[in-house]
Amino acid sequence: MAFTPRDPPAGGAFLPGHPQPHGRPPGTVLRFTLIGAAPAPLVSGREELAGKANYFIGADPARWRTNVPIFAKVHYRAVYPGTDVVFYGTQGQLEHDFIVAPGADPRAITIGVEGADRLSVDAAGNLVLKITGGEVRFQKPVVYQEVDGVRRELAGGYTLRSAHRIGFQVAAYDPRKRLVIDPVIFYAAGVGASGIHLGHAIAVDAAGNAYVTGATYAGDLPTTPGAFQVANTGGGDVFVTKLNPTGTRLAVDATGNAYVMGWTSSTDFPTTPGALQTIYGGGFYNAFVTKVNPAGTRLVYSTYLGGNGDDQGLGIAVDAAGSAYVTGYAFSTNFPTTSGAFQTAKPGSFQNAFVAKLNPAGSAPLVYSTYLGGSSIDIGQGIAVDAAGSAYVTGSTFSTNFPTTPGAFQTASKGGFHAFVTKLHPTGSAPVYSTYLGGSGIDIGQGIAVDAAGGAYVAGFTTSANFPTTPGAFQTAYGGGATDAFVTKLHPTGSALVYSTYLGGNRDDLGEGIAVDAAGNAYVTGFTTSANFPTTPGAFQTAYGGGRADAFATKLNPTGSTPLVHSTYLGGSGDDYGAGIA
Repeated sequence: MAFTPRDPPAGGAFLPGHPQPHGRPPGTVLRFTLIGAAPAPLVSGREELAGKANYFIGADPARWRTNVPIFAKVHYRAVYPGTDVVFYGTQGQLEHDFIVAPGADPRAITIGVEGADRLSVDAAGNLVLKITGGEVRFQKPVVYQEVDGVRRELAGGYTLRSAHRIGFQVAAYDPRKRLVIDPVIFYAAGVGASGIHLGHAIAVDAAGNAYVTGATYAGDLPTTPGAFQVANTGGGDVFVTKLNPTGTRLAVDATGNAYVMGWTSSTDFPTTPGALQTIYGGGFYNAFVTKVNPAGTRLVYSTYLGGNGDDQGLGIAVDAAGSAYVTGYAFSTNFPTTSGAFQTAKPGSFQNAFVAKLNPAGSAPLVYSTYLGGSSIDIGQGIAVDAAGSAYVTGSTFSTNFPTTPGAFQTASKGGFHAFVTKLHPTGSAPVYSTYLGGSGIDIGQGIAVDAAGGAYVAGFTTSANFPTTPGAFQTAYGGGATDAFVTKLHPTGSALVYSTYLGGNRDDLGEGIAVDAAGNAYVTGFTTSANFPTTPGAFQTAYGGGRADAFATKLNPTGSTPLVHSTYLGGSGDDYGAGIA
């Protein structure tokens, strides 16, 4: 059971307003051992669920595991003579029941605890484990027997056997009947969550299935006894989850491949024969692109994408033919580019954005691949594609000579980091238009979407009090704090703003993801620390939940004006971040 605090990881370059962890901070690992228990008890799953789990770990396909069943409970038989243990979850809490058969001795149960500085039992009978930075509590166990079909609770609780061992004490009970001891972990303070799972992107198919991807730094994603890997590999692993339209279970059906982009430092990242790049290029990390079949049981293709420097994949889009368009940034001077592409040589000595198009098979050659940048720092964050195959890219640039086009909305930098929006020709040979988007402060484009008419919708965040807004937009004045989110719609020619608005309160607000529907409504997510972030009456959550940040979800009408269609916080008392929306 690992409790490791961690901020959401961001790119290798500094992006203002984003936490920038360097390595993984030390945490506390609690290990529980059944002292004197059977060394190899029979383990089985109980109450099989509808979904399946698939594991593509490492470069050896012989070790990949697919269609692994998922169970609601895990049953360990005869851990002590006459005593079983059943693990399960109830309302987000991990429970494990000790089932003591008639005639068996509950005093045989002895649990060793490693990783805690001190163990104690408080006045309420709860077990308290003191650890670095806080404490973990186990609620006083419920002890009961069933008599004539009626549950009868008994007096009992924890007892300390030694400094790092605990057991249970039970008052008088009927030894001829089964006894159940039910502890539950219910509170952890100052130590984060039981595992770190970070969702970064989401997509939805025509049937309403949701595809979620991100990174996990813990081993409590659904696994089963005997599966190939029931814990993560020690760093961050990518996960891809497909949910049915109601979100009630994992769905496995015949529609929809999932495309995932990111970055990896693993030299044995799972690639597929015939893929574009099956060998790690070098540097601390390479980008990767992976296509997963509709059932999640097979990698259609999986490839590295990088040179001998540090290259990160940050955005991906897919066209109707199944070609993947990707963006990110590259430090590599030998990042794979293609003849005839817009920029085949690295234009600066820092990281530059890149844009690449892969064919539906993910094989060589690339359809096109180009750098995109100037002489300083350029980062591609989000990408979208229209029906004609033109890619729309947003991100941030520190380059005063970032490639813009004549007649674009903003052809000159006002200094510092600016957002940019670039539309590439379907061949990747040149920009159709390319523009800065910013004021005199720091402006970061994070997400981009495109409508059927070619209008580009951009979400991000800014420190500029003079970020370009339009008359009649929802919020034309900076709200306050270190950053405000912004939402901007560009004319299909890139020559003007259809609308542009701040979106924020009096503290820090960051736009992260954006989507657009057929009617031209924009859906935006991100996170906020503002207690007065603009919400709408009757929204799901109109008050700030607490913690360092709450996620938000906001829908703007097609003109980007007042009133908002709807806007809500989405968060509790901890830290909640919105990263993607569909």
